[in-house]
Amino acid sequence: MGKLVSKLRLFALLPLAALLTGCNFVVLKPAGDVAEQQRDLIIASTILMLLVIVPVMVLTVIFAWRYRHTNKDAPYDPDWSHSTQLELVIWAAPLMIIICLGALTWMGTHLLDPYRPLDRIAPGEPVAKDVRPLNVEVVALDWKWLFIYPEQKIALVNEFAAPVDRPISFRITSSSVMNSFYVPALAGMIYAMPGMETKLHAVINKAGAYQGFSANYSGAGFSGMHFTFRGLSDADFDAWIAQARASSDNLGRQEYLQLERPSENVPVRRYGTVDPQLFAAIVNRCVEPGKMCAHEMMAIDAKGGLGLAGIDLMRLHYDKTVRRGAVFGPTPSYLVSICTIEEANAALDQSAVLNLPINGSPILGAGLPRPSFTPLPSPRSTWLLDGRRPQRS
Repeated sequence: MGKLVSKLRLFALLPLAALLTGCNFVVLKPAGDVAEQQRDLIIASTILMLLVIVPVMVLTVIFAWRYRHTNKDAPYDPDWSHSTQLELVIWAAPLMIIICLGALTWMGTHLLDPYRPLDRIAPGEPVAKDVRPLNVEVVALDWKWLFIYPEQKIALVNEFAAPVDRPISFRITSSSVMNSFYVPALAGMIYAMPGMETKLHAVINKAGAYQGFSANYSGAGFSGMHFTFRGLSDADFDAWIAQARASSDNLGRQEYLQLERPSENVPVRRYGTVDPQLFAAIVNRCVEPGKMCAHEMMAIDAKGGLGLAGIDLMRLHYDKTVRRGAVFGPTPSYLVSICTIEEANAALDQSAVLNLPINGSPILGAGLPRPSFTPLPSPRSTWLLDGRRPQRS
């Protein structure tokens, strides 16, 4: 009876095995040269590790069977302690495998560096010198993907395409939280982070429609954060670009701020025109009009900063709580002028300039002469060279 039940359980699992035959193992059968090299690296590494794992598993079963308690013919040697031959096998085999794995990993890490421009589009087919890569700017939003084509001056949501056998150069960032850009058929995943720009180089070698998605959990709408990547012929790609250009929608900064708001399961959207400086503004956290960009802030900090005048005025709000729908959050604050309060007031009232305290100490420099200073007469007061104001008569 027990054997019959076991056989019935085995037959019950057969439909599950049939379902697995319909799986698309795209990671092991990609359509891009970079993804194929990554697949080969995975397979080679797995085989090398199995050279140790399989013999250990087999020997475990053999030893357990041969030296079982009921086997009286197996030799029994309780005083055995060392075998030089066995030590050589135990240490030499893993050492050789580790050396091979290290060499493969080192070469793969450098040759498949996502920041490294491609030098081939397929095995034995180097990139032609006159071929320019297709530039695509990628922005991870909540919860959708924005693709900007700066040369074609178009933008799309949750869809992008590229010609077959043409290198693609990605510039990737995020609007709020960290995400992961991943098209398994094209290349490995790479992170998209707010305030930073990552790069990826890839190529598609077979025409078709492929799935892309976020491989890093980023909130409530994460499950719907996927898109379609299309590998097209040159003629089909030109037609696809013309279709996007035919859209009357424009993606400017105000339109982007609306698009940036969290939304789930967003359909494909096309923009016939796009602000050429939009991606740079997204990376530098200054899409809002009048907001100081991160690269400007870093330039000021590199020169010594603004001291107390810059405290709490120039923060980078990585979590856009107000724009992301939160009720409470920091009120946006912007730097109006780079000066003291007295200097700012004096700029509005030129008659008060002479009342500002002046530091008459000499300016020191490498070999520079001491600057001269001639006080200006004033009907209200006069100034001495050392900055002191004389008493009124």
